[in-house]
Amino acid sequence: MSKRKSASGPVVGRPEILLDRPELADIWAETDAQFPIRVTRSWWQRINHADVTDPLLIQALPQPAELLADPDDREDPVGDAACSPLPWVVHKYPSRVLLLLTKRCHLYCRYCFRRNHRPSEREDPTPGEWAAALDYALGSGAEEVILSGGDPLAVRDQTLFDAIDTLRDTIPVIRIHTRAPITKPARVTNALVAGLASRRPVWVVVHCNHPKELSPDVDQALARLIDAGLPVLNQSVLLRGVNDNVPALAELSRQLVRRGVFPYYLHHTDHAGGNAHFRVGVQEGLALWHGLQKCVSGGALPRYVIDPPQGSGKVDVASWVSSPT
Repeated sequence: MSKRKSASGPVVGRPEILLDRPELADIWAETDAQFPIRVTRSWWQRINHADVTDPLLIQALPQPAELLADPDDREDPVGDAACSPLPWVVHKYPSRVLLLLTKRCHLYCRYCFRRNHRPSEREDPTPGEWAAALDYALGSGAEEVILSGGDPLAVRDQTLFDAIDTLRDTIPVIRIHTRAPITKPARVTNALVAGLASRRPVWVVVHCNHPKELSPDVDQALARLIDAGLPVLNQSVLLRGVNDNVPALAELSRQLVRRGVFPYYLHHTDHAGGNAHFRVGVQEGLALWHGLQKCVSGGALPRYVIDPPQGSGKVDVASWVSSPT
């Protein structure tokens, strides 16, 4: 079996997947060349492989539709390039700076807005680039730094801790935006949690789109973070065929709140090349959000936001529809 090593261990490799899903063979090489295909063992075990509409399967495995161009595709769908003063830095808001620790992920979601990452590209900053990125953040006057990627938990614990320690005296609040507790829950080790807890305030923002993602091992990972006093929030993406219905969205919000996770954002799908089959129209999305509003409490209702392509940053979809800029 082919395996790819990372800081969090091996992931399911191509030969093993194709034993169970031979129909993927014809599109595998072409889709993998455009955007890597990686699936963790935990995620693979949660998929109902007999159901081609399974929401976990759809998010993780390649589909022929990925290879089709769409007129609304954008190379930089959220305008990061215009707001990137240095490599590995995005600065859209005066009060916060986003630092990309890596381009690596444990699982490459097929709808990702950073689908322009190619397997042949360098996946991590050089020491000089990373030092410059940290220096920029320290001199930015920002209140918060968001450690993102890729997935910031795809790097080693000490790399993550060193970044937080460098920033801490100047930057009051650190956020870690990671899908690892959902896709690779074994990555949330006691050592990682203890290191983050000793460096509070650190906020952890996870990414879960469907209640089926909340398996027992995910529950354990989330509980480790919450029990250590680390606030945990969730971001979802509205995805055709995954959660584009009120019952799925409502159940996700309820299940998150029961676990002590705050449903923070519901993102309108960004128009990255290769993800057109996941997109939901803004009017349909608004109707779904209004339906969700009737089903859950205020504390369980995420903000429905869009990140426009000009790099202006997130805005509520309702406001954007009324006066798009």
